[in-house]
Amino acid sequence: MLKSTRVFSVQVSARNISKSTLRFANNGKPQNPPIDPSLHMRISPIIRTGETIDVKRARLVYQSRKRGILESDLLLSRFAKKYLNKMSMEELDEYDKLLDEADWDIYYWATKNFKITPLPEKWQDSKILNLLQEEAENKEKVILRMPELDENDFLGTK
Repeated sequence: MLKSTRVFSVQVSARNISKSTLRFANNGKPQNPPIDPSLHMRISPIIRTGETIDVKRARLVYQSRKRGILESDLLLSRFAKKYLNKMSMEELDEYDKLLDEADWDIYYWATKNFKITPLPEKWQDSKILNLLQEEAENKEKVILRMPELDENDFLGTK
């Protein structure tokens, strides 16, 4: 008498095994390849000509709120709400140049954490950065949150 035997087949994707094996093999090791320190690439900021002061304020409000890093968003959006509508065109230009810097650099400079990101010479006497540093101290000890927007934030009418 013949016995019937069932054979179960399991298909295992080679792709799944290779990902798991790679993850296991790299556990605890840095995942990014080393960066060649001799390479330095920086994208130049967009040069804007003919921008009115109201358009510049509106753009800077947006750029202050949408940085991509929550810490910078909170700090810069509160700063913009408080100061942008009072700034002259020259001060707005300086703030615009500051916003061209890397997010984490701005954050560390504003919080005076110069051990992580040293302050470049060009920003050492900056009136705008000094104001931002004062704002970052949060002397009132309030919980930081993104301020509401209204048209007076960028029309300079306050």
